[in-house]
Amino acid sequence: MSKLYSRVVIVLFLVTSCASKRTKYEDYVFKTKSEEVNYQTSYDKALKLWNIPYTEEDVKTSFGTAHVVMAGPKNGKNLVLLHGMDASSTMWYPNIKAFSKNHRIYAIDFIMEPNKSNLTAKPLSSDDIVTFYNEVFTHYKLKDFDIIGASRGGWIATLLAVQKPNSIDKIVLLSPAQTFKFLDKPRKTTSALMLKLFPSEKKFSKTLNTFSTHPENISRIYKRQFYLANKYAKSNSSMLKMMPFSDKELESIQNSVLVLIGDKDVINSEESLERAHKHLKNSKTKVVQDAGHFLTIDQPKTVNDAVINFLD
Repeated sequence: MSKLYSRVVIVLFLVTSCASKRTKYEDYVFKTKSEEVNYQTSYDKALKLWNIPYTEEDVKTSFGTAHVVMAGPKNGKNLVLLHGMDASSTMWYPNIKAFSKNHRIYAIDFIMEPNKSNLTAKPLSSDDIVTFYNEVFTHYKLKDFDIIGASRGGWIATLLAVQKPNSIDKIVLLSPAQTFKFLDKPRKTTSALMLKLFPSEKKFSKTLNTFSTHPENISRIYKRQFYLANKYAKSNSSMLKMMPFSDKELESIQNSVLVLIGDKDVINSEESLERAHKHLKNSKTKVVQDAGHFLTIDQPKTVNDAVINFLD
């Protein structure tokens, strides 16, 4: 019943939202140019929260341009960061100083969401998503690199890892969405649905309270960007393609994998960790106390320490 409910919620959200946001402005994500400019201004402000030296580049791919933010020592081991849904690469601000101490960071904006990547093709299939990221990896000649994925980024990291061959070494999954099972508490996630359909500051606040145990920790600057992502962005059907991976697919991953979830996560539960532990041959799992789905913000030190200890 829970699986059926979650699918119905997602379908209702996508159908209603897409129907209500049709526009002549030819941009995959934004409805108007002014909204795009407003959002990207907020992105630039939020990226400064990284508070470390970084550079930005746009990489041409078969599907449009991929925006990549780089930081850390050039001789450090390469580490790819895949952000959560609508969160963009700016979401790593509580973690980036720790992650970039010994690693060369490549934070890639997902091309089908509000950020600074730009989709010029049709919506991507799962195979296209793999091709998109591999083109970025090839551009930077990334080999034997580590990867961290949060929420939807965790699902994408897993998708990349089940491809054979691949160039991934260690994998960190931070509350990965739809990876080991469907939404754990679909009814509680309806606040996010209502925010998409009828965006308002009040609904945004309710959503943060659902997904985070410490929304007061979220930077005001980042909150603004995240709110605009939900307010301006057109919806798409990509969530429908995010199916939990099969036992066989998970068992094909021979990499060392760390899976972290928050004890108050509405996306995952300990059942997710049990399935990860059972089918990922070389996995470590942990529940982060007093943390929700946004565990990188709720408990940054705990997450940073666990990730760095694993990667090192």
